[in-house]
Amino acid sequence: MKFQILNFKCSDKNFNIKKFILWILVCELVGVAGSVFTVPAIGGWYASLAKPFFNPPNWIFAPVWNLLFVMMGIAIYYVLQEGWGQGRVRRAAVFFWAQLALNLLWSALFFGLRSPRSAFIEIIGLWLAIFVTISAFWSVSKTAALLMVPYLLWVSFASFLNLAIWQLNS
Repeated sequence: MKFQILNFKCSDKNFNIKKFILWILVCELVGVAGSVFTVPAIGGWYASLAKPFFNPPNWIFAPVWNLLFVMMGIAIYYVLQEGWGQGRVRRAAVFFWAQLALNLLWSALFFGLRSPRSAFIEIIGLWLAIFVTISAFWSVSKTAALLMVPYLLWVSFASFLNLAIWQLNS
């Protein structure tokens, strides 16, 4: 079987399909955990909020986040394939797990606690953590770093959206 996923061929001896899928699933599970806070709030509390003109329709969020979590899973796979024994790999992985935890925390603050203010303060930290993760990934795998850029761009947009919702509802 020969097909290529980014620059890994599934026939390459270094490609491990089980680990590849595992890391994607781990990242997707963080998204599922975040949806525990999000889904119950969408039809009620979130629907009642004033939103800015640039607020996308609700249906767009799930596919965008699913794609971003897949890309995160692929990115961490690339980094970990370089070998846990290297300090730069361990450091990059720690930053990655920290930003993933902050991602989940944002959902808990915004939707769970219904606090756009707290979520906005937290999303600034999330943005910084993603930026640091990309920087750490760059020294290990440029492909992994580039896979994280759309996530940083989406969180940049989400930060402005979060700020606008907070301001419109204060």
